[in-house]
Order: sequence, then C-alpha cells, then structure tokens
Amino acid sequence: MNKRPNVVIKGTKEGLTLHLNDQCSFHELKAELAEKLSAHHRETEGHTLAVHIQTGNRYVTDEQSEELKGIVRQKRNLVVNGLSSNVMTKDEAERLVDERNIETMTGVVRSGQVIEVSGDILVVGDVNPGGKIHAGGNIYILGTLKGIAHAGINGRKDAVIVASRMLPSQLRIADALNRAPDRMEEDEEHDMECAFVDAEGQIVVDRLQVLRHLRPNITSFKGGR
Repeated sequence: MNKRPNVVIKGTKEGLTLHLNDQCSFHELKAELAEKLSAHHRETEGHTLAVHIQTGNRYVTDEQSEELKGIVRQKRNLVVNGLSSNVMTKDEAERLVDERNIETMTGVVRSGQVIEVSGDILVVGDVNPGGKIHAGGNIYILGTLKGIAHAGINGRKDAVIVASRMLPSQLRIADALNRAPDRMEEDEEHDMECAFVDAEGQIVVDRLQVLRHLRPNITSFKGGR
C-alpha cells in the first residue's frame, strides 16, 4: 500500500499551497517539507512565488508555525503569505462564542456614557444625545436613538443598527460614517428603522422590514410596528 505523502504542493493562480499531512510526526513533516521544496526550487528558480501553508487538522504552536515558515523562506524565491489550520484555539473559540452572544441593557444611555460590547447588544431604553453605543456586532435599540451608535467596530460591514426611532447625532458601521437623517424630531408616525451598509459602502437608513431580504441570517431580533 502506498504511503500517504506528508507534503502535497499545489499550484494556484496566487502561487503555491502546501497541504501538510496532519497524521505524521512533526519531525517527519519538516524533513519531507524541506526535501520537496528543494526539488521544487530547482524547477522554479528565478520566479518569486507566494506560498500558503495549510496544516489541516494539526494544531501547531507559534514556535512550530515559525519553523515551518522558516523552512519555506530558506528558498529565496518563496514568500510565505499565510498559514491556516482547521483547528480552532481555545481563545478563538471563546471569542467566537462571546461575539455571538447578545447582551441586554435596560435603561437610558445618558450623555457622556459609553457602552461597549464585543458582540450584539439590545438596549431597552433611549440613547440620549452625547451617549454612545459601540458593538462588535449589531445594535438593537427599543427606544429613541439620539446619540452615537457604532456597530461592527472591528470591521463587520454586515452589521446593522436598529432603533424604534432614528434621530442619531452619528451612525457608524465598520468604517462607514453617516450623520443624522434629515428629519424633525416632531414627526409623529414612524416605523422602526434600520441602518446598514449598501453595495456602494454607504450607510442607508430604511424601514426595518428590508432586513428580511438584506440580512436573512439575522435571527436574534424580530419586530416592527
């Protein structure tokens, strides 16, 4: 029976991908990686190639990661552009769980008060002028938003801001910025509204119902008037 290779090199439009066997010992893996890269180097010498390392279901420490990258970098025409694994670290798992949780706050966010959460937040109350909500995920406000709301602070452009009444001093989603909609506070009838980033990268404020089509994956908040 043929032994499974410990290193498989595949060419892509971006360069090379190294698929590493996750069942062999790390020592065996390094030896075969160095051997195969030496053979491949003779064929591609003179051409600079980007290399991505895929370790499969093998968990590699930071030290082992640097060892693998070092073996690749010994070939002067190879540049490492990343290393990925199917294994999630404990810190990564905890962060993912944290970001998917929705935190709830009941009460008014007053001027000068800053509320920060890593995931989604539901505020049952108003956000007064000068109050700020910062969230890594979505922001839902069952009340009037008159202050500043910044959703997707870590770059999530698919995040949304929902409020019973939108009268913000500023809206931000990821790096997109929008000031208050041009509307008088004395408007009587209004629907719940949402703010989201459109295809042009601009923040748009619309009726809450549009989220059903724009963000069908959002299930943690349902409502409307």
